[in-house]
Amino acid sequence: MPTFSLSLPDEAATERLGAALAGRLRPRDVVALEGGLGAGKTTLARAILRAAAGDRALVVPSPTFTLVEVYDTPRGAFWHFDLYRLDDPRQVLELGWEEARADGVVLVEWPERLGALLPRERLKATLSIEGDGRRIVLEGEDRLVNV
Repeated sequence: MPTFSLSLPDEAATERLGAALAGRLRPRDVVALEGGLGAGKTTLARAILRAAAGDRALVVPSPTFTLVEVYDTPRGAFWHFDLYRLDDPRQVLELGWEEARADGVVLVEWPERLGALLPRERLKATLSIEGDGRRIVLEGEDRLVNV
């Protein structure tokens, strides 16, 4: 599977990456946002969602407490899951997981909490803190990795 690593020295770099990814995502794509607390998962998700919606001012709250937020965009439905508080992978089914996978683009923070429900076909985006910025490693299909 192709892999690409990129330095994200500031939030503007993350926004540019999010816009590039938003333009390549299609219904039924899953973006698994991995990394520790504060690594930038929600920041990248916001950038993708704002670009997909065509609205730089779109309010994108972290779904830490709601667990999922759905955004209707000109590119279709985008589902933003934050599974940090998930106790059992099957709980995601109550949140609309199957509907999201059937016709939407799925952004999922803490994807490891899905266990066997995490699809093999996905874009794995691993974020880490690097100096004052971040580093991202993308692993997945060529059309998503080569940004």
